[in-house]
Amino acid sequence: MRMLAEFEKRLPAGGRRIFRSFASPPDIEPYLGTLPYIGEYRDRCPVDVMRDGHRHCLAGGLFAAFGLRRVGYPDLLIDLIPATDQHGKNLDDDHVLAVFRRHGCWGAVAKSNYAWLRYGEPVCRTLRELVMGYFEAYFGVDGSKVLRG
Repeated sequence: MRMLAEFEKRLPAGGRRIFRSFASPPDIEPYLGTLPYIGEYRDRCPVDVMRDGHRHCLAGGLFAAFGLRRVGYPDLLIDLIPATDQHGKNLDDDHVLAVFRRHGCWGAVAKSNYAWLRYGEPVCRTLRELVMGYFEAYFGVDGSKVLRG
């Protein structure tokens, strides 16, 4: 809990109030939804997500993990990895899920610039089942399904 206290201390007053309002995993997603997606190579820590007011997938996942810790879950992340082309270049960006387990089933809080790669209700018996639930919606700009790892 010391890490959370240090995190909250670094937040602006309004951010602290928002962060403390999270009571369950579904409460985290709407906040992330208010922040514009920014496609850049800078990785923001959770404090910077609240200070700057925008995020990308990794920054959203890291923030969601802190939010999960706030509401009593371990801060666990899964990185979804896309397929690569013949030159080893990724066909899309990685996608990061902050995962949680409730009543023996896995769910996820995530942020993407695509609505269908976000929150997943805790209904999956295994992490593999949870990840495979994102397969159909995780596609490259050419429409090909790119989830590989």
